[in-house]
Amino acid sequence: MDWLTIALLLLFGLLFVAAEVIFIPGTTIVGIVGLGLLIAGIWLGYRDLGTPWGHYMLAGSAVVIGILVYVGLRPSNLSRVALTSVNSATVQDIRRPDVAPGTVGRTLSALRPAGTALFQEVRREVVTRGEFVPAGAEIRVLRIEQNRILVEAA
Repeated sequence: MDWLTIALLLLFGLLFVAAEVIFIPGTTIVGIVGLGLLIAGIWLGYRDLGTPWGHYMLAGSAVVIGILVYVGLRPSNLSRVALTSVNSATVQDIRRPDVAPGTVGRTLSALRPAGTALFQEVRREVVTRGEFVPAGAEIRVLRIEQNRILVEAA
């Protein structure tokens, strides 16, 4: 093999390792491909260019990979890809419903048998036992079943 092929193998190997460490950490496929290209380039360098050039390529690749790992693992670079925000969102828990049985509300849409209702300025999806209720009618909560609010016309 000629020196240009070996140089391109080393260059692309280093680029793939740099992409793995700095830009897309955690994918491992890109890093494995880069490492394979580096190993092939160094092995071909030893075979075709001789031992001294093989040592130079091995040492140069090791230094560049060391620098890439150092730059990629600095806290300032890790904070760009690490999850640092806290999710403080809540989910309405069925065990603590905010609409108690017996609460009176008003339908915003027609209930056929499901639709939207307003309870104390809070919109909720509700269902009836099968009857249709027109929009704007008063309704009363019968009970909460699993994740549904069961209502009837008041």
